Amino acid sequence: MMTSGHTQTRPLTRRRALFQIGGAACVLPGIGAFARTATPPMAHDMVRPPRLRNGDVLGLVAPAGFVADRFGIDEIGATVRAMGLEPRFAPHLTTREGYLAGSDTVRAHDLMAMFADDGVRAIMAVRGGWGSARLLPYLDFAAIRRKPKLFAGFSDNTALHMALARTGIVSIHGPNASTSWPPASWESFRQIAFEGAMPTYATPSYSGPNLGGRGSGARTFRGGKARGRLLGGNLSVLTALVGTPYLPDFTGAILFLEETNESEYRIDRMLTQLALSGILGKVAGVVFGQCTHCENPDGGFSNFTVYEVLDRRFASLGVPAFQGMMIGHVAGQISIPSGTMAEIDADAGTLRLLEPAVS
Repeated sequence: MMTSGHTQTRPLTRRRALFQIGGAACVLPGIGAFARTATPPMAHDMVRPPRLRNGDVLGLVAPAGFVADRFGIDEIGATVRAMGLEPRFAPHLTTREGYLAGSDTVRAHDLMAMFADDGVRAIMAVRGGWGSARLLPYLDFAAIRRKPKLFAGFSDNTALHMALARTGIVSIHGPNASTSWPPASWESFRQIAFEGAMPTYATPSYSGPNLGGRGSGARTFRGGKARGRLLGGNLSVLTALVGTPYLPDFTGAILFLEETNESEYRIDRMLTQLALSGILGKVAGVVFGQCTHCENPDGGFSNFTVYEVLDRRFASLGVPAFQGMMIGHVAGQISIPSGTMAEIDADAGTLRLLEPAVS
């Protein structure tokens, strides 16, 4: 995944930081010691955080990349207020440490402070980029589970979604706050986060100029229906967590994936990693959303197309699998609740939620 994390959104040191969690001071030890205690437990019961209501405060954090300037903050604030919510900005959204919004401990402190703040109803990442995985050893997952809040974002924020799912907390893989938020994206998020709705999402119909090709735009690699817990996100971020203690159990899951700005061979390599690690062999079904700009810039007929790569990998899994859902780095992306039960129909190209994401 190579992306800026904006509208078309893409070594830890031994530091100490003082957190205020639940009103009590909590000292973050060095990474070596803390990593042994901060690993989220593998929870099998999912916790649905409270739903959003008009007038609620939405905490805005930058777990990875920074916001360029105060005018970007103004735009994000206007977007949140248009949702009927009140923005509360973490203090380091425009802080810069290389490509990060401040040091790892600073960004982790901002995120934990939002979870601890009783006045904040839910939390949304302002953008992606790279850096969310670097926060994982610094987060107190036990404290987060005691006071669960809805977390939303996508792209690099996949690392946080996976760790929260392992902890047993439902979150929303959907637009970041700095995304353009066309009506389709807003309506999808509103239904999931405010109403607790359980919609059925369909792969968009073909609307091109050709005489043929009308109907669903789904590419079915293997037909059939499957039910399972929705887990996934950005392919490159997900594969980078393989071998770490921050991935949930994918047994019986519906794996959903998306990617951007990666060549076909890199998609192949990452899917091979998921296969060799045993993850693909555990899932009940696969939904690959959009692969935006996933072409080798050198071109040539010697390459597999990205659809050939997906077809060769998923058709042999023996589980329902399709591609084409509006998940990922595209305008009009839908919100997918990570951790909730869903049913897919790979022949029809649909995904139906079986339970609400919020309480």
